[in-house]
Amino acid sequence: QVQLMESGGGSVQSGGSLTLSCAISGYNNNGYCMGWFRQAPGKEREGVAALYTSGGLAYYTDSVKGRFTISQGNAKNSINLQMNNLKPEDTAMYYCAAVLTYCRAYGTTWSPLVSDFGSWGQGTQVTVSA
Repeated sequence: QVQLMESGGGSVQSGGSLTLSCAISGYNNNGYCMGWFRQAPGKEREGVAALYTSGGLAYYTDSVKGRFTISQGNAKNSINLQMNNLKPEDTAMYYCAAVLTYCRAYGTTWSPLVSDFGSWGQGTQVTVSA
């Protein structure tokens, strides 16, 4: 059974930083797409950043490029999301998810289909105050 566990959310002021972590268990594949989505109240879930675990190719949505960095964690089958220069519009519940395929992207821009992802974490709240 695949399980994902997020950690690291919290509250910061605009311009601050947070790091999110996600650990996955139950996947035995060498390569899969593991990423972060977010959902703010009243809005659709959107992809933020993703990593293809075999090779470490990273992808981002345009609004976070230059501010967020996704990377493989020290623990096997884990990823981190370093979020710098946070803005109030980054406030949302952040979810870790995984799918046993390549990351759907155009260049370095991640373009996921939420419906492709069958494995999700419980979510961690990120709140950025002005």
